[in-house]
Amino acid sequence: MIETRKLKQEVTSGEGALVILKGIDMAIYAGESVAIVGVSGSGKSTLLGMLAGLDRPSSGEVFLAGTEITALDEEQRALLRGKQVGFVFQNFQLLPSLTALENVMLPLEVKGAKEPQVRAAQWLDRVGLAGRATHYPLQLSGGEQQRVAVARAFASEAPILFADEPTGNLDSRTGEKVADLLFSLNRESGTTLVLVTHDPKLAARCDRQLEMEDGTLREVALA
Repeated sequence: MIETRKLKQEVTSGEGALVILKGIDMAIYAGESVAIVGVSGSGKSTLLGMLAGLDRPSSGEVFLAGTEITALDEEQRALLRGKQVGFVFQNFQLLPSLTALENVMLPLEVKGAKEPQVRAAQWLDRVGLAGRATHYPLQLSGGEQQRVAVARAFASEAPILFADEPTGNLDSRTGEKVADLLFSLNRESGTTLVLVTHDPKLAARCDRQLEMEDGTLREVALA
């Protein structure tokens, strides 16, 4: 489902070349939930951006759903993401000028899905926000905004879901509720979940854990 071969990312700084990813080889299989863990600055979010085709590596290959996305141009990668990928971000990434319902509808409309309003309303109901459909992001709590983001990610029925610190901006109690929702919907949908997190409890809920350290990646042995 997701594979990298000799993936490397290097940037130029005032002190010379900085290697962020050092030739990473990895594979994530369909239906797995995988946590990418590591300290700040270890390259976790950089790796996630490469896996999703949001950024291009300095060298190496990334395969997403059988397609080598490193060989595609920006427009082609965007089209593939629209079909294959859903996102949940730490800072929610909701459009402030759209209501909760309209935010969930947006990727459905982009895909040309039938009855996007009906489907978006159904997903808001599933995350417990049917009564907040007409509210704008600024009228919602952080936990409610993240639940809208989760609904948006799953509404498109993409087979792969990337989540970058999905509970990072939430208090522990709200974060736990959002995590429960995320994993519950993921099990029901059978999606492949790739999760970047600092939270060991959140990582422990995944099938596998991969640790980034100094630009390298290793499998964490689970107890």
